[in-house]
Amino acid sequence: MIVHLPDNENRKKIMSSTRPIRALLRGLEVLHVLNSHNGATVSEVAGEIDLPRTTTYRILETLCVAGYAYRAASDDRYRLTIMVRGLSDGFDDEAWVTLIAREYMYELCQETVWPCAIATLSGNTMLVRQTTDHRSPLAVEKRGAGFRVSILSSAAGLCYLAFCPTEQRDTLMEMLAKSKEPENQAAKNKKKVYESLLETRKRGFSVWHRKRRVADETSFAVPLIVEDRLLACLSMRFASTAISEAEAIEKFVPRLRKATQDIAEEFLRQHQRDPIASQIAPRDEE
Repeated sequence: MIVHLPDNENRKKIMSSTRPIRALLRGLEVLHVLNSHNGATVSEVAGEIDLPRTTTYRILETLCVAGYAYRAASDDRYRLTIMVRGLSDGFDDEAWVTLIAREYMYELCQETVWPCAIATLSGNTMLVRQTTDHRSPLAVEKRGAGFRVSILSSAAGLCYLAFCPTEQRDTLMEMLAKSKEPENQAAKNKKKVYESLLETRKRGFSVWHRKRRVADETSFAVPLIVEDRLLACLSMRFASTAISEAEAIEKFVPRLRKATQDIAEEFLRQHQRDPIASQIAPRDEE
């Protein structure tokens, strides 16, 4: 699995305030070299990352002790073990795509000013993983990552339900219909919900209206699909009195779609990159 770290500019800012552990950076570089070759000798690794042979040898032997590499007796070449795969076990695709989406969401918020959010399915609710509320002066209610919204009473939830596989949709509807939570009672009227979902699929995005004390709120959400797999939903909300729904559709929906397309393309691009290389940035000059 690929971890997308900050770009070089942001990395330099981080490193200017926090002194990096150089030995760890070198260890990651060695992992990268081993991952790029079908085994490598001490000299080959040292030459590729411009380190003394003695230092390279210590790093390689440390990786062997930790269980991430081994030295083949037949040719004295070091190779990675299956334990390397375990480094990515806790980083799922939903978390990964959210990390990628962040910068695209910031750009979208800067263009439209209105807040946007990305949410993924979590049980029988939608988990909001990232928002731009803190960057939007028009976000009356500042929401942060980590809060949950109902599937049937949110644009993100309706969008997910409309575009997820049929079997998953049916299972979710059964779960919601059995729920005693007030916001899930609409699931008992399966025919009405499915008619709404069909309309959402035809339209290509979901719409949700929420009553508020100051001004009613409208939200749009579009699916983030990667190779026919629904990973998340990207949404935007705005005051209903500030802009008409028809104008908002014309203005915001194309931008939401473009953002999800860019996120999906970047997600695929990173999937095709070397797993270890994407976890480390170029080493600073000594």
